[in-house]
Amino acid sequence: MATEKQVGYAEALAELENILNELESEDVDVDTLAQHVQRASALIELCRERIGSARLRIEEVVAQLDAD
Repeated sequence: MATEKQVGYAEALAELENILNELESEDVDVDTLAQHVQRASALIELCRERIGSARLRIEEVVAQLDAD
């Protein structure tokens, strides 16, 4: 499993979808469920950070365009 720094936004979403599919399609024991929830939480936080960073970059570009 890649670390959060190595995982891109699209990869994080795909991994979240895979976790969801596993949880929906299989009987998952409590330990596995806890691991999935913990990993999903980390991936969601990563996605939020990436969205926030992208939003700031977009705002900077728009501000530069408005200044020109």
